[in-house]
Amino acid sequence: MEVNGYQIEPGANLPGADLRNADLYEADLRGAYLFRAKLAGANLTGANLNGAFVGRSKPVSSFGGGRLFAEEKNDTDLTGADLTTANLSGANLRYVIFNTATGDSVNMSGADMLGAKLRSVILRSANLSRANLCNADLTNAHLGFANLTGANLTGANLSRANLSRANLSHANLTGANLSGAIMPDGSIHD
Repeated sequence: MEVNGYQIEPGANLPGADLRNADLYEADLRGAYLFRAKLAGANLTGANLNGAFVGRSKPVSSFGGGRLFAEEKNDTDLTGADLTTANLSGANLRYVIFNTATGDSVNMSGADMLGAKLRSVILRSANLSRANLCNADLTNAHLGFANLTGANLTGANLSRANLSRANLSHANLTGANLSGAIMPDGSIHD
């Protein structure tokens, strides 16, 4: 499928692609390289980004079956994107900007979202099990009914987040900021 002059397919090489407000409904982008792609406002409803590379650490070389990674600035922006039912499981989403994105029932299980910006997202019933959300900014995030089983939320900012009926079993909340957050039982954290 072609969108805005870009070939959208599994394993596509789309660094810096301008896909703002693109209709990527049910697009198959498994394993795609989307570093610094502009996806703000894109419709990713039902899209499959399983194993996609969107985040900051860029593989620069391989040796003996291992990889070296170089840290780069990440301008990948999914602000306001519709992620409803999208599959982002196992994706590298380090430092990606998701502010105000929505996505009921999005699958982000096992995704690496180290330092991601998820301010004011609405991810009701999202699967974030085993996701790495270390140092992520989830201020005002709506995560009601989300599955955060085994998620790493170390140092995450969850202030004023709605975690009502979320599953936090075995989640690591060490150093997380929960001030004003609505907890799974409906209480408000001090």
